[in-house]
Amino acid sequence: MSAIRTDQPTGDAGADLDERPTHGPDRPAGGGAKDGAALNVFSGAFLVLWSVMAAGPLLWVMVNSLRESGKIQGQPFGWPTDLSFENFANAWSDANIGQYALNSVIVLAGSLPGTMLLGSMAAYVIARFGFFGSRAVYLLFAGGMMFPIILAVVPLFFVMDTMGLLDTKLGLVLVYIAYSLPFTTFFMTAFFRTLPGSVAEAATIDGASHSRTFFQIMLPMARPGLISIGIFNFLGQWNQFFLPLALNSESRDEALLTQGLAELSVSQGYEGDWGALFAGLTIAMLPILVVYMVFQRQVQEGLTAGAVK
Repeated sequence: MSAIRTDQPTGDAGADLDERPTHGPDRPAGGGAKDGAALNVFSGAFLVLWSVMAAGPLLWVMVNSLRESGKIQGQPFGWPTDLSFENFANAWSDANIGQYALNSVIVLAGSLPGTMLLGSMAAYVIARFGFFGSRAVYLLFAGGMMFPIILAVVPLFFVMDTMGLLDTKLGLVLVYIAYSLPFTTFFMTAFFRTLPGSVAEAATIDGASHSRTFFQIMLPMARPGLISIGIFNFLGQWNQFFLPLALNSESRDEALLTQGLAELSVSQGYEGDWGALFAGLTIAMLPILVVYMVFQRQVQEGLTAGAVK
């Protein structure tokens, strides 16, 4: 009869020893907190550096727009001692920035609503109605974002020339809509898919037509997404330079603000009126800054709404 060894654990005691945590309670647990604090400091420093890099040039342009040209040349990074609002008057009237800005506003007044309307309608149909080829249509819109616009400029030039739309605001409106439609449809399709379909079904049961359901129910519900994509389209169309240069280069009276700024930078660079040049840049930046500051909350809501189903 063999003797029973009492120095080895048996039964549940062995299982308890196997399941014993490798990190005992006496081990210091402050390493994770220190790593988190270091990461927060690094993230904060990176965000501060990024903010300075992004806002610094804008602030520099605005400050120099209020300084005299001679002082800008002598001390480019100085602060204005006497505010010189004549720079804005020179840029607005002498450099014809006012007419260029008005032309840009007229073009955007037609292209931006057209892009939002057509893109939203196409996105709603793709997101809510299952039909043969809907996936292919969606992929065509998605593929349109990857197609460089520069490859289509030459055939687009001849098409617009044949239709008599060269050097006209209407031609730029149609080109801007076609240029911005793929991204708008792609963005709004994902947004419409996050909206509750039961609301549209209830409206259909109550006798509402598809157009009434879209315009009176679904489109107001998609307001955050519309504002977000509207801001992106506004930025892209307001800052567009290549398309107006290629399709609207003959008529100086029809030139847009980006073309006017390019002409201003060349002319004022030779004349030495740097204050007017910075004033023109400030006039071009102010609408973008104002629009973003007004709709900042809606832009953030629209970008995060599609992340949670």
